[in-house]
Amino acid sequence: MKKIKTLKKNYEFKNVFLKGKFYKGKQISIYVLKNKKNYNVIGIAVSTKQCGAVLRNRIKRLVRENYRLIKSELKQGFDIVFLWNKKGDARNANYYIIKNDIENIVRRADLLK
Repeated sequence: MKKIKTLKKNYEFKNVFLKGKFYKGKQISIYVLKNKKNYNVIGIAVSTKQCGAVLRNRIKRLVRENYRLIKSELKQGFDIVFLWNKKGDARNANYYIIKNDIENIVRRADLLK
């Protein structure tokens, strides 16, 4: 199983935030920026003010799993940052809600092949 490439450095996230396009869903928002690579690179950000570490990591795992299942259907060559909305209740984070949100946003962002 191949590992998902991720954004790690603060300047990488800032670059996507400043230059990327923004798409908002019910609980997740994404920033998309074209990169010069043949693969997608993702970043996941959940505010520390939202919830504790356990819930933050759960949200990240759910987003990562949903991305893993849909990544074969996506166009390649993008930096994608997933943000958990501040108004989204972290305690109600659900696999299926996140899945529907990501699918709708990806369709609107025209990232599907």
